[in-house]
Amino acid sequence: MSAHPAPLAIALGDPAGIGSEVILGAWQRLKAERRAPPAFVVGGPAVLRTAAEALGIDCPIVPIAEPAEALFASAAGLPVMAGLDAPWTPGKPSPEGARLALASLTWATKFALSGVAAGLVTAPIAKSALAAIGWDYPGQTEFLADACGQPYRDAVMMLAGPSLRTVPLTVHVALAEVPGLLSAELIIHKARIVAAGLRRDFGIAAPRLAIAALNPHAGEGGQFGDEEARIIAPAIAALQAEGIDAFGPVPGDALFMPRARTGYDAALCMYHDQALIPLKALEVDEGVNVTLGLPIIRTSPDHGTAFDIAGKGLADPGAMAAAIMMAADMAQARAAV
Repeated sequence: MSAHPAPLAIALGDPAGIGSEVILGAWQRLKAERRAPPAFVVGGPAVLRTAAEALGIDCPIVPIAEPAEALFASAAGLPVMAGLDAPWTPGKPSPEGARLALASLTWATKFALSGVAAGLVTAPIAKSALAAIGWDYPGQTEFLADACGQPYRDAVMMLAGPSLRTVPLTVHVALAEVPGLLSAELIIHKARIVAAGLRRDFGIAAPRLAIAALNPHAGEGGQFGDEEARIIAPAIAALQAEGIDAFGPVPGDALFMPRARTGYDAALCMYHDQALIPLKALEVDEGVNVTLGLPIIRTSPDHGTAFDIAGKGLADPGAMAAAIMMAADMAQARAAV
């Protein structure tokens, strides 16, 4: 792998979850495969060292004082910034652990914004634990948008794996609310951000966007709903008029068949499960959550804290390894522009 302009910053996540062990496992795997990019974890050297010893993960922890040291420290092990720490308490979230997770995320974001980090990889957080200490965001994506000085609607979540990329146009809302939230303007706005992100961060010169239908059989000519004719089709026509290669509405039961997936670079879906079910079914151990539309690169494994298995050696580090590598590839793509 060629050199990066700066190392990646990895936010620790909640120390009671599986974040620590998947970071360790991912780094161990990438080092063994000689693919590990320059990177460092922001805080938690004691957390990571204790987890590695308890779980038998051969991943030496190398404390560093500033991000630039990661470029050289990675030869000896996993570089971790000292100064932020807490006990490793697998499966037992605590206010102290939540404060460490928030401090790690805050500093990692600052490093990415300042350019001393080439991008940001975030381990899972526990929103309820953070809310208990004053956190006031629906999730890390909204926090990052705020930190970047951008409205939430400009931060678009894309789920990506080796064979599929999906984007939910509505996210954490009740299914009954989805039809009322959809609009041609929403589809156009997010499709523009996705097309720009695929060009800038993935090197796809002319992105192909498949736009999903909302209703069965794409509404069946209005028998099962009129959102396709009234909202989705006009949005697609407007995108095409701008020169964006968008097509649809594609019925949801046809959109993810193997042959169909070869015809687009990303599928824009009308609601959360329409996007996440196929991604998780196909890319269960390699799914990456990518935030498009921000000035910084941000990726995350597409799973949560998994408190129920934390500390038991059951967590698969594949998605974290994929998130690290995707952030590194995105940084290279931006540097090449």
